[in-house]
Amino acid sequence: MKLDRLLTMTMILVNRKKVKAHELAELFGVSVRTIYRDVETLSLAGVPVVSQQGVNGGISLIDGYRVDKQVLTKEELASLSIAIKSALTSYEDAHAEAVLEKLTGVADDKVKQSINQLFIDLSPWGHNVILKEQITLLKKAIANEFCVSFTYSTASGQTTERLIEPHTLVQKGKVWFVYGYCLLRESFRLFKVSRMKNLNKEMISFERKEINLSSLPWNEDWFQPQNLVDLTLSFDPKVATLMEETFGTENVNIDNLSVQISLPEDEWLYGFLLSFGNRIKILNPTYIGEIVQQRALEIVKLYKDNEN
Repeated sequence: MKLDRLLTMTMILVNRKKVKAHELAELFGVSVRTIYRDVETLSLAGVPVVSQQGVNGGISLIDGYRVDKQVLTKEELASLSIAIKSALTSYEDAHAEAVLEKLTGVADDKVKQSINQLFIDLSPWGHNVILKEQITLLKKAIANEFCVSFTYSTASGQTTERLIEPHTLVQKGKVWFVYGYCLLRESFRLFKVSRMKNLNKEMISFERKEINLSSLPWNEDWFQPQNLVDLTLSFDPKVATLMEETFGTENVNIDNLSVQISLPEDEWLYGFLLSFGNRIKILNPTYIGEIVQQRALEIVKLYKDNEN
């Protein structure tokens, strides 16, 4: 996490007169280039960091600069600790663990109680060791700006060999993705981590491209108007609460037990609708109902064939 790296780097510079860039790079497990970008980030944030070249050079703070010991308020300290604890449920990061230990170490009893009032577990149900290893590998590749290779499977079962420049790990809902520049397609693509097999970090470096993450670029293709279908569903009153949780109260009419929502049409949609079993019925468009019905019949046939 860049945030904990910047915070730790600031405290190191406060406590030490000068630090070599390569020392910080080794400490955080990132490239020297990343460290210099962090220096620029700190400078833009108002921290007077200076970098000197040469044998006696290094990174330091301007003489006389001091940081108030109360860098964070109690509320900010609790929020930062909760964020780091939550992130560590999905991947391993020794530096983040060290920062969390430092934060809790300086927290008073009231702050510690606040930290334990909220816990966000981002890991999937069960003990998915492989997924955690994949997330950890991808995070390191992103931090060090190394390409990754893998075999990728589509929803229809087609496989291709990919080499990408990973830029961002994305958790959408309960699913992990990596957003990166695909050298095969020569464009940015979003890859579902669970569909990535034989994942390896390659010793091929790349220069990070400028992307505007605030615009959520991975949503642009999926939610294009031409990809959306307007759905009208009816549901059993026993699952009214589930409908509101799934589709949002603004899309659910409790009085007539119906849902109206627009979603991208693909294999995911058919499987998603099937997951509700006999608790919902697709009213419109009728062809979506026919597709889901056909999928259900194929499932029934599969089990009947097994019995024979």
